[in-house]
Amino acid sequence: MKNVMTRVTSMFFLLILIGPYAIAQQAKQLNAQDFEKKLKEANQPILLDVRTQGEFAQGHIHNAQLMDIFSSDFKSRANSLDKSKPVFVYCKAGSRSNSAVDILSDLGFKEIYDLDGGILAWTKSNKPIEKK
Repeated sequence: MKNVMTRVTSMFFLLILIGPYAIAQQAKQLNAQDFEKKLKEANQPILLDVRTQGEFAQGHIHNAQLMDIFSSDFKSRANSLDKSKPVFVYCKAGSRSNSAVDILSDLGFKEIYDLDGGILAWTKSNKPIEKK
């Protein structure tokens, strides 16, 4: 019985140590150049802008869907997306997209790309934006 408890305890601590790392590995953080390249290469990608409507209107990446992370229906809207497609996520600087990545991972999305530095990094790299 002692060996079983030792194994269970060891497995528990192993999960605590590698669990966050395993979750973090479900999303790849890419700089603006790599994000743009991967987005162009992807087959039927989903591009999510998780900022507010006002921020989106000031400028967004071409073909981005607005899905405000602060919206009460964010999780249900995200859950309705095709989980077999790669998902590209960005916000203003990276904090909200990190939260969105956690939610998308929990919902079962397997291929998630996060724009490191958000749209600020995108525009700083002279990448194009659209305004509505």
